[in-house]
Parts: sequence; structure tokens; C-alpha cells
Amino acid sequence: MNNHRKIEYQVLIIGSGISGLTTAITAAKHGLSVAVLSKEAELDECNTHYAQGGIVYAGAGDSPELLQKDILAAGDHINYKKAVELLATESPALVKDFLINEVGVPFCHAGDGSLDFTQEAAHSLRRIIHVKDKTGLVIERELLAHAKKYKNIRFFSNHCVLELITNSHNSLDFQERYKPTRVIGAYVFNESANEVCIFFAAAVVLATGGVGNLFLHTSNTTSATGDGVAMAYRIGAEIINAEYIQFHPTVLYHREVKRFLISESLRGEGARLMNKYGEYFLAKYNPVAKDLAPRDEVSRAIFIEMEETDSDYVLLDTRLMKDVNIKKRFPSIYTQCKQVGINITREPIPVVPAAHYFCGGIKVDLACRTSIPGLYAVGENACIGVHGANRLASVSLLEGLFFGYKAGLDISAQPQFVTGGLKDNIPDWMFPSPEEEFDPVLIHQDILNIRNTMWNYAGIVRNRKRLGRALSDLNYLSHRIERFYRQAKITRRIIELRNSVLTATLIVRAAVTNKSSRGCHYVE
Repeated sequence: MNNHRKIEYQVLIIGSGISGLTTAITAAKHGLSVAVLSKEAELDECNTHYAQGGIVYAGAGDSPELLQKDILAAGDHINYKKAVELLATESPALVKDFLINEVGVPFCHAGDGSLDFTQEAAHSLRRIIHVKDKTGLVIERELLAHAKKYKNIRFFSNHCVLELITNSHNSLDFQERYKPTRVIGAYVFNESANEVCIFFAAAVVLATGGVGNLFLHTSNTTSATGDGVAMAYRIGAEIINAEYIQFHPTVLYHREVKRFLISESLRGEGARLMNKYGEYFLAKYNPVAKDLAPRDEVSRAIFIEMEETDSDYVLLDTRLMKDVNIKKRFPSIYTQCKQVGINITREPIPVVPAAHYFCGGIKVDLACRTSIPGLYAVGENACIGVHGANRLASVSLLEGLFFGYKAGLDISAQPQFVTGGLKDNIPDWMFPSPEEEFDPVLIHQDILNIRNTMWNYAGIVRNRKRLGRALSDLNYLSHRIERFYRQAKITRRIIELRNSVLTATLIVRAAVTNKSSRGCHYVE
């Protein structure tokens, strides 16, 4: 392994989901050179790809004020009100002008030719547009195709970021230590070529997605290992609201299928949750909203029912959806369940809650600037305050789109390059000598320890003793992992393991510090 290339773009975007691609397209429109990195072999392998339900638009009788009300209620009113107001007021025009008219996402239409709206939990009305149950997949596909039309955007797959580069941390010029810290690029492991490259950029955008793979059960892709949060924290960026982890109430429970989401839209169209005795139980926990209560309430209700009935899962009764053509409206869910012997038109679906969405993250302002100049964050690894203590369904794709666009505009307003002096004083990546190859079984075991610790002690229902145990166990793991990271031959798994244990520790520290039980942070 060796250092080989030094590459410069005006904008470096780490992540290729809806927020990263929207930022890239917006910056490229204004003439900037853009590099988009993905640690996956396939650029569309991200959480956006697997988002089923839809994206918030504006339904009949809707208004920005009503959407704000719903977002704030779901977030237990600790949301950043300015961010919520901006999103609710300006996002419908962006969805229409950019996503529908420019990118050409083929959202479903009703019989009269108008957009077809569905409803999800905690929404006051039907305001969510969709592409059946493949909304994220189609949005990702169309955005990626649109981005590839720009000659000033270049994509790099199988590129995993090791560290962000700053003037004060990395420059060999000691005078830079006394200057304000700013990000000027990243050390990047090119897995295909087995080399470390240096990417320089005046604007670096973290769009790495969520943290679901820190937990034993998740709806996220395997790449959701908290990379962006860990990288930002190491150079001193602020992390906020890290204790708020949203669990999706309904992921398919089956030994042969992992991570398959059962969209909340099924409950929006009439499906109901019941325990193994056939009792519809949500009315006990929320008599008004019932099965369309906020996700944190539904997840806790399922958790309690599983404990009280000594069950490994509950059942989503789709037989109640009499007025819906399930095969046509939910083809992916119908097909996946059919493949494992479940006919959802005739029998209920076994489901369990799973880690789904990170409501906290890297603190950013309304232009997605972090506390470190030159560094932006968008999408799930960023916290602009829209979600507060709990995310309202289908707002995540909207937030990624809207604030990705805002980040692109802000970057484009001040295009620049990294100066030659700064670049010349950044050293190559230092490899351990000699490099040691670690047993993959040991790495897997450390990852499993993190996931079990987070699931058992910092999951859906928390208490002080569990959180204390989690912090103690993670601190022990952190020292061991950091030690062998500095001796190991670079692999993607080791990079992810190091990021995972740090981000997990930040989540638990925040949970220990926050004595107030609200939203996704539920403490007994």
C-alpha cells in the first residue's frame, strides 16, 4: 500500500444519497468542480435507496403553518423553529421545480391525473407523495442519472475517508497551528487500488448518512456506521442531540431477511398492529392517534407488548386494507414477504422495531455550515434542528433535499481553491510500520459487542444503570480499538469500527447527560 495521488476539486462531497447529490448538482450548476465519494461499490447503495414511504409535499387543505405544527409536535417542541419554518415554507416549491420538473421523478398520480397523496403517522392530513413503496429507490436513481449529466461532477466509488484534513492539525507549517482551524480536504482510502489519496477542497460536505449499524437491529444499510459524526468530532466540530435515535416500529421479522422495512404507509392505508393474541393494542397507549401515533410511541408500545406477551415480534394486520390493492400499491413489500412464504393479502406480517433514523448529529446553521470553516454537513449526519426529539415521517427525504440545496447555494456564493502553500505542507498518510493484519473474526466480534451494547443498554427504553454500563463498556472498547487501528493495515472494516465506537460513545454520553425523558430518548 502506498500514497499515490493528490487531487483537487472546489467541492468534496462525502456520500451519495439525496442530500449529497442535491448539493453536488446545485454546486455544479454554478460552475464549481465537484467530487462525490462513496465507500460502496455502487453509488446508489445508501439509506435514500431504501426509503419506502414518500416525501412530504403539500396536500389538499395543507399550509406551512399546519406542517410546522405537525413537525414540532412530533419533535416534542425542542426543534429549531427557524429551520422548521424555512423548510415548511420553501420546500414545496423546490419539490415541484427541482425534483418533479427538473429531475423528473415519476411520482404516482390518482385517477384524475393529480398527484396521489398518502398519510403517515402524526400527519394531520394526506400530504406525502410517493412512487408506490419504492420512493427512495426512484428518487436516488433519478438524482444520480441527473447528476451524471454534469461534466464538472466526478464520482469515486469504493473510496472510504480516513480523516478530514485541517490546516491546524495536519500542516507541517507550525504557523498554521496558531491560525483558526479550517478544513481543506480529506485523506481517502481507495479500496480498489489499495492506496491512500489526498483530496483537497475549499468546501468539504459530510453527507455520510446515519448510525443504524451501531445497533443490533436496524433498517439501515451496512454503510450506516456514524462515519461523518466521528470524523467531524475528531477535528472539533460540535455534535448535538445525539441521544435522539428514532426506532422504526415495523421491520420484517424473519430469519432469512434482515433490514427489510415495512413502510408506515401500510398503517396510513388501514393496517393495524396486534399482539400474538390478536388484540389491537395501540389504543391502550394513544387512544386518539392509535396506530398512527408518533414513531417513538408506537415503538415503545410494541416493545412493551413483546415483553408482556413474551414474544419476539408483533403482527401488522394488513387484512384490514379492504380498499387498497396491496399488490399494486406496495409491490416491493408484497413480493419480499411472498418470497418468504407470507401472503400479506391473507395473513399479517411479523414485525419488530429497529434503529432507523438519527435525529441528532453535526451541528449546522441554516446554510449547513458547521462550527469549523470549510466544513458543511447535510442529511442524516447533520443536525439543523428540524426533527427535535423525534422525526415526523417522510420529512427526512425532504430535509436532505432542501438543505442539500441550501448548502450548494452557500458554497457556490464563495467558490475558491485551497492555496498552494497549504497544500504543499500537508504530508502523506503515515502507515504503521510494520503493518499488521488483524483477524477478521476479532473485528467482527468488536462490531457485534458495540451493536449488542447499544441495543440492550441504549435502545428503545433506557435507564440510568443501563446507560452507565454502556458507557463503561464502550470506553473499554474504544481504547482497544484505537490501539490496534494505529497498528493495523488499512481496511474499510477497521475504519468503520473506529468510527462506530466513537459515535456510539457520543450517543451514550449525550443520553447520560440528558436527564429529561422525551421523544426518542425515553428513560425509565
